[in-house]
Amino acid sequence: MSTRSPATAAPSNDPPEQTRTGMSKAALKQAYIDNLFYIQGRFRDVASTYDLYMAAAFTARDRMLERWVESAQVYKTSHARTLCYLSAEYLLGPQLTQNLVNLGIAKVARAAAEELSVDFNAILEEEVEPGLGSGGLGRLAACYLDSLATQRIPAIGYGIRYEFGIFDQVIQDGWQVERSDNWLRNGNPWELPRPKISFAVRYGGHTEQTRDQEGRSRVRWVPEMVIKGVAYDTPILGYGVRNANLLRLWKSEAPESFDFQTFNVGDYYGAVHAKIEAETISKVLYPNDEPEAGKELRLKQQYFFVSCSMQDMIRLHRNTVGPLETIHQKFVVQLNDTHPALAIAELMRLLVDEQAMTWEQAWSITRQTFCYTNHTLLPEALETWSLALFERLLPRHLEIIYAINQEFLDQVRVRFLGDEARIARMSLIDETHGRRIRMAHLAVVGSRAVNGVAALHSKLIKTTIFKDFHELAPERFHTVTNGVTPRRFMVVSNPRLARLITATCGHDRWIGDLEYLRDLETHADDPVLQARWRQVKIAAKRDLACWLDHHTGVPIDPEAMFDIQAKRLHEYKRQHLKVLHIIRLYQRLKQDPSVSMVPRAFIFGGKAAPGYVMAKLMIKLINAVGEVINRDPQVNGYLRVAFMPNFNVKNGQRLYPAADLSEQISLAGKEASGTGNMKFSMNGALTIGTDDGANIEIREAVGAENFFLFGMTAEEVQRKQAEGYRPWALYQGDAELKSDIDLISSGLFSHGDPHLFRPLTDHLIHADPFMVLADYRAYLECQERVTEAYAQPRRWDRMSILNVARMGRFSSDRAIREYAERIWQIEPVVLDS
Repeated sequence: MSTRSPATAAPSNDPPEQTRTGMSKAALKQAYIDNLFYIQGRFRDVASTYDLYMAAAFTARDRMLERWVESAQVYKTSHARTLCYLSAEYLLGPQLTQNLVNLGIAKVARAAAEELSVDFNAILEEEVEPGLGSGGLGRLAACYLDSLATQRIPAIGYGIRYEFGIFDQVIQDGWQVERSDNWLRNGNPWELPRPKISFAVRYGGHTEQTRDQEGRSRVRWVPEMVIKGVAYDTPILGYGVRNANLLRLWKSEAPESFDFQTFNVGDYYGAVHAKIEAETISKVLYPNDEPEAGKELRLKQQYFFVSCSMQDMIRLHRNTVGPLETIHQKFVVQLNDTHPALAIAELMRLLVDEQAMTWEQAWSITRQTFCYTNHTLLPEALETWSLALFERLLPRHLEIIYAINQEFLDQVRVRFLGDEARIARMSLIDETHGRRIRMAHLAVVGSRAVNGVAALHSKLIKTTIFKDFHELAPERFHTVTNGVTPRRFMVVSNPRLARLITATCGHDRWIGDLEYLRDLETHADDPVLQARWRQVKIAAKRDLACWLDHHTGVPIDPEAMFDIQAKRLHEYKRQHLKVLHIIRLYQRLKQDPSVSMVPRAFIFGGKAAPGYVMAKLMIKLINAVGEVINRDPQVNGYLRVAFMPNFNVKNGQRLYPAADLSEQISLAGKEASGTGNMKFSMNGALTIGTDDGANIEIREAVGAENFFLFGMTAEEVQRKQAEGYRPWALYQGDAELKSDIDLISSGLFSHGDPHLFRPLTDHLIHADPFMVLADYRAYLECQERVTEAYAQPRRWDRMSILNVARMGRFSSDRAIREYAERIWQIEPVVLDS
């Protein structure tokens, strides 16, 4: 059966007014036909898969918009306290299935597609992932948007509408090659342009001292450049509720896109130069900041989106509540890391310079408005800006930061008399490295609450990077462990497992409240469930194996253990420790082909920052080791190595359900939380991991007997570093470790070139800042325990079931409830059904 145009379609049983909002199969079919015909301008016989996808997206969006408009009306009339979530990234992932699930019509939509002879899976594959994030930070923000709506918390997510997102990763000859991610090339059906919601954003120039009409001293900023930020809105629907929130992204434009006078005198390039320069600001996600121009563009991006967002917040407050003196009672602003920390200085500028408030009143409001989440302990990841660059781009904000710093340090001097070293450490200006503005310090000083994202991380920020600030105001520091949404990472990613869980528990309440997974526990020893559980896992592994074979040419046996490490490439995440384990197994098989070994498929995924040379060399090493092993008939029946190109949300949805073993092997004390560890565990993978980030809490939740722990603790790491860490001695003292590293250096994995991987091996032997060598032996011994457990299928299945059953606390719904109750003081707003 093929779809027909509205002129010839069979009449719907639904009344006409329900065609765009009805949830029945008949209503969905008619709406889909209408959208294909009236929106896409196609009839079925000539419609491309893209046309079919767009019609499906608009059909889902129509039903979302009804709830979105209703939510906005209720929030406005009730003056609901609202969260403004500021994030430089939102890694949303494909939206169609997620929205169908949250609408509660995923099954009926698939049935409607079947009756219309539409390939539903092909439509889902057609969807392009929005490239609005680079990894965990952006994915966390997207999870929180889903949970904010699901928990009925009024919220607006603010960010940048990047035209080109995180790069597409291609693997060529084992090397990462970056390709532009033009995710908007075919349009975005989920967003609504709001050209009337736009704000001027200024850069450069100078400031002038003036007097207002009452004779008070004021500052006027005379900019060198002015651009315009235009809003694009995306509805974010909650699961099982009528609440829908807003993601508002800003696109940069020139105030006037075409200079007619310049064109008339023959300067054709100059006539559009302002347009090109303005649009560059929202052009690319995270431009390479190695060159000075890249640093300047990043700073422009950060100020651009916080300025638009703060101006929008003031506009909304005036339209709903009124006097700005109460804006902190209407809005709470959550800073997702330091990228939006400039919002603190910008709100001060708007209140003092634009709204003529006193400094004292404006600072009181600002301090009560902002909250800050820290996401890293790595010193190099704590954002700073050179004073020279900052002064050139944002001269007024530099004056404001100086004033904030002076007032703050005066308080520190009174509290800690004579402690000049403490004052230097706490200053918003770092005087030791060429005078730089410390954005994390600005975020802490300007916020009423600061939180870490796991128990260990929160402890460490209070004892390391923010030790002085914690001693000054300990009551402002909190812990909210990260979480991920089960809608995306279980129901959408792993529908087979979701159906099995629902059938076993006898309900689907767990989708909206993950603690209901506890109902699985009583069935963990049931051999029937274990058998079905294993069938679900094998099916997911078969799907992934097929995809990898097609995209990488590496054939993988679904019966092998799928040992997966998928995360951003970084030395602290220690992908090279995993590679050393693979080489050790390879050498054992080569030395004794009769050795008994559980077959393993080692699968990696992740992108390296374009300028991170060592991380890109690690990708090359992974692929080079895989090339040798996969071609060696003596070992490839036991070992396979594959690298998934272009790891993103869409590809992650293929990986998480298929994993048997989840590799979470960062050096203890370096990973703030991690969320990949949660996604793998929710899908039944067992974790091998260090005492780091949320691994600690996952192990506590699932039980130590269901978690493979190895390696040093954070305290042991600190002690070893203080005593003087000597990787060379470890290299010389462990024959197997030396043999594994020497095999890399020999040129076996580089076609005889002994120099290719020398930077990596030399760094391990002589520096090893993330202590790969120190944890090597413990890691190998722990992997032996993994092999022993996997060789006992019933034991492994039981452990897998219990991992899923005990993951309730790692839902982003729980995290949002904690934020709302303990930090934001925001009450849910229930819409009438």
